[in-house]
Amino acid sequence: MSSSKISLNRNVYDAAVERIEWIFNTFDKVCVSFSGGKDSSSMLHLAAMVARKKKAKFSILFIDWEVQFGYTIDFVEKMRDEYLDCTDKFYWVALPLTTVSGISQINPEWTCWDSELEWVRAKPELAITKHDYFPFYTENMTFEAFVEGFGDWFAQGTSAVSLIGIRSDESINRFNTIASTRKMRYSDDTPWTTASLSGFHYKAYPIYDWKVNDIWHFLSKFNLKYNALYDLMFQAGVPLGSMRICEPFGPEQRKGLWLYKIIEPDMWSKICSRVSGAVSGSLYGNKSGDFFAKNKINKPNDFTWKEYALFLLSSMPPKTAEHYKNKIAIYLKWYMDRDYPNDIPDSQENDCGSRDIPSWRRICKVILKNDYWCKMLSFSPTKIKNHKKYFDRVVALRKGWGII
Repeated sequence: MSSSKISLNRNVYDAAVERIEWIFNTFDKVCVSFSGGKDSSSMLHLAAMVARKKKAKFSILFIDWEVQFGYTIDFVEKMRDEYLDCTDKFYWVALPLTTVSGISQINPEWTCWDSELEWVRAKPELAITKHDYFPFYTENMTFEAFVEGFGDWFAQGTSAVSLIGIRSDESINRFNTIASTRKMRYSDDTPWTTASLSGFHYKAYPIYDWKVNDIWHFLSKFNLKYNALYDLMFQAGVPLGSMRICEPFGPEQRKGLWLYKIIEPDMWSKICSRVSGAVSGSLYGNKSGDFFAKNKINKPNDFTWKEYALFLLSSMPPKTAEHYKNKIAIYLKWYMDRDYPNDIPDSQENDCGSRDIPSWRRICKVILKNDYWCKMLSFSPTKIKNHKKYFDRVVALRKGWGII
């Protein structure tokens, strides 16, 4: 995979419009994934510009996470009304969906619109709330599984594409989404696309090469609507590159929880009752050191990093501890079979960075960061439908390995 960037010798706006025009000329059905954030809003505005010019229509998918700022909900409604003339269908989804929670070891995942709990707000009247609306939907399915299922269902056997407003300079994972040469694409000429296994549905990232300044310049130049929540974030001192509007409790997203206390205190009180770990997430989500550690981590002076990792595991709820032990055992076994037959080092230089340098200190960071799927140990999330079988198999393997 090449990490170099190649100049296209034209501005990002013209390049994005050209890509979107190609999309409308190529695919039978187009859907914009919309969150109410600045990037997906720019994506929606661009798609509408091209659709109106071509007298075409597209659909919109909005996932309502229940815990959302009122400003975001108001803005989504305004955008829905703004583009009624070129919208075929607006899918406002308010169904129970599960995703990782970065604020609780007791509940390392959380489910929006959980049917067994009291919600922080009522479901909108225009939202899709019936569980049988989508034939692929199963209660409490993961967000990732829902998005994949929606894409194939939306295609209905025709050629379809979802436009997604992500930018490659936001994170290394988003850069890899575009730059990876191992993923399937529509063609070699469209590296900003990815293909589903079904072969009918594609994802496209027409603004992948935009920077945050390009987003705001575009919205300002054309005097386009944007979420007023960003004005409040700016007043609160949030840097432009850190302004995010998405589900609130993930390992990165938790950094913005404190804003609920300031902007919507009534909502915040309901969130604290509704979601395990919300208070600690708001207090420590931006900290380094012990709790929710990000860059720098500490340990008690009388512990080695290995001893500290085992102590942290012993302090977890049993189910959560077993989950981490499975991941850590596979990680240790992999390195024992290769470079470290006796044990990985207690610590190494740069072992807490993005590169996987094995050490017990790195394992401690995974635990302290609430990295539930252990991405820092080079794991990918296990599909929910396969997880129970995977979990039991690794527990049995651990007994034979004598690890953790």
